[in-house]
Amino acid sequence: MNKFIAPVALEKAYRLLNHGPTVLVSARHAGVDNVMAAAWACALDFSPAKLMVVLDKTTQTRALIEQSGAFVIQVPTVAQLQLTYDVGNLSLRTDPDKLAKSGVELFRFDGHDLPFVAGCSAWLACRLIPEPHNQQTHDLLIGDVIGAWSDTRVFKDGHWHFDHADPSLRSLHYIAGGQFYAIGESLKAK
Repeated sequence: MNKFIAPVALEKAYRLLNHGPTVLVSARHAGVDNVMAAAWACALDFSPAKLMVVLDKTTQTRALIEQSGAFVIQVPTVAQLQLTYDVGNLSLRTDPDKLAKSGVELFRFDGHDLPFVAGCSAWLACRLIPEPHNQQTHDLLIGDVIGAWSDTRVFKDGHWHFDHADPSLRSLHYIAGGQFYAIGESLKAK
C-alpha cells in the first residue's frame, strides 16, 4: 500500500468531496468487483458523516451496491484521467475485462471488504442507507461514511494542499463529452 495514505477523521471526511470532484465509485458483491465514474457526488452531513451519489439504475456498480449494502467513493487524480474516462464509458455487463482494460488496480484497507482503487487521492468507505423512494425516483444513493483516508501529499491536517502538491495529484472535474478540468489555483477571501 502507498506509504502516503493516512486515515481522515470522519468529522472531516466531508472535506474530501467539498470541492466537487468527479469520483470513482466501487463495489463488490458475490466475488464481482466493479468501478465506475460519477460526476454527481457530494457530502451530506458532518456527524455522523454521510454522502450522496447519483447512479443510474442500469449500472452494474449500482446493482452491486444495492446487493452488498456497501461501496467506496474515491477522488481520482489527473494521473488517472484516462482510467476515469474508461471506467465511466465501459460497462461490466458487456465487457467482463473492463477493469483490466481500464488499468484499474484494486487494494484493501484492513477491516473493510471493499474494492479500493489504487492511485486516488482520497477514499471513503460507505454503508448504504436504504432509501427506496430516493433510489428509484431520483437514482440517489446515500452512504454512511464508515472509514476515510487520504494521500497526505495532497490532503492532510483536514485540508487539501493542491498548490503545493505534484500537479498529477490534482482532482478531476468532468464537464461533458470527454472534457475534464483539473482543480485550479487556491484563492482566499479576507
